[in-house]
Amino acid sequence: MKFNPGLQIKATKQPLGFTYGPGVFGPRPEVRRLEDIRGSLADRNCNGPEELYAIVMDVGDREDQADMIERNLLFGAVTYARGTMGEEPVRSQGHIHAVSPSCGASTPEVYEIWEGRAAIYMQQSGEDHPGSCYVVYAEAGDVVIVPPGWVHATVNADIRRNMTFGAWCVRDYGFRYEEVRRHKGIAYFPTADTQGLVWKPNPMYQGGRLTEKKARTYEDFRIKPGIPIYTQFKEDRDLFLFVARPMEYPELWEGYGP
Repeated sequence: MKFNPGLQIKATKQPLGFTYGPGVFGPRPEVRRLEDIRGSLADRNCNGPEELYAIVMDVGDREDQADMIERNLLFGAVTYARGTMGEEPVRSQGHIHAVSPSCGASTPEVYEIWEGRAAIYMQQSGEDHPGSCYVVYAEAGDVVIVPPGWVHATVNADIRRNMTFGAWCVRDYGFRYEEVRRHKGIAYFPTADTQGLVWKPNPMYQGGRLTEKKARTYEDFRIKPGIPIYTQFKEDRDLFLFVARPMEYPELWEGYGP
């Protein structure tokens, strides 16, 4: 199943990347390779696809570009290879969003799955005690929000297929990898199983209960289910200001649950 993302952008498989339709702006894809993330894997000597995923940051319809810049919002897209890295499915290494100079805070991210099946992993902290840990399984059309300051990693949950998603971010984004690298990975390593994914604790952490769940809807963020998040921006230019200015929306983050 594929989901219409609300703009003319298409993922390619060989090579991994994206093509743009008329009136759509976007950069050349950047490719992340297995060698880039070995240090965060359960088996650093594993074999797997050389190219893991391709990412394009700052895409959209040209008619929307000025409004996105004015609100300090950026829309990006990522497509993942199928397959495994040793026993682990293709995934990102995990990071925390750095403090953005524009708002003085770590910022959230709004994912929308377009193709395949994703597992969005997140943990409250990158310290020895990771706090609450979640895996949110999402299919095409599902939305998942990662809150400010949390470690998160994106996993292709179906190793038989490529997986693609779009996301709203802040324009002056930055990533912190130090905490994850110090612990040689996230608090739970995903292992590909015939029935799905099995999560194994990383012994470099202490505690951290893992909760697995399906993606929920986000009426509390005024996000409408079933409508592309890019289309929702077109309909309400200020809908995703909580991404660029998270400190102005404390009620969304107090007691937040993905």
